[in-house]
Amino acid sequence: MYLGVSSDVADLHGSAPYLRADQERVDRWKERLRAYPGLKVGLVWAGNARQQSAERMAIDLRRSVALARMAPIVALAGCSFFSLQKGSAAAQLSAPTTPDGPRIGAARIHDFSEEWADFADTAAFVANLDLVISVDTAVAHLAGAVGKPVWLLNRYDTCWRWLEGRDDSPWYATLRQFRQRTWGDWEPVIAEVAAALAEAASLAAR
Repeated sequence: MYLGVSSDVADLHGSAPYLRADQERVDRWKERLRAYPGLKVGLVWAGNARQQSAERMAIDLRRSVALARMAPIVALAGCSFFSLQKGSAAAQLSAPTTPDGPRIGAARIHDFSEEWADFADTAAFVANLDLVISVDTAVAHLAGAVGKPVWLLNRYDTCWRWLEGRDDSPWYATLRQFRQRTWGDWEPVIAEVAAALAEAASLAAR
């Protein structure tokens, strides 16, 4: 209303990408990631817990997914997986077990995040991926802004910006939504993403 635009796709996202990573940083990561086979897929499974606010902590619990629950995705052949996760949830990569199952760990998910000083570094890394799979975090917005395909794992009580009744987004032309159909139930969402990724990996291998 304040901007005087509608939710029409053409009204909002216009030309994409509208952010670009530093080319020197992009090229540096391109060389390093060249050896990883198949589709290069970045993963973000949790947001910032924001423990200073009980309300925001509650929202984060609803939007975040335990890494162990993403096992059906990470088990797929034809892909190389990379952690884009920051914050305390990144420790799930090295946890021996979790309440949600055994850890997936570095054997399936490669982690270069300690080398990133800021979002410009993250953007350069993301520019070299084929796809980003993310819960509702800043990385999902970053991937959309640089024009990278991004699959959003969206909670049932969605943030207003993702609207309702659609699996795309007027903000980002490359974003696809996978929504919870019932409160807190991630299993069907993960299964749907795994099936879509298996199909994408199969097509890429032809």
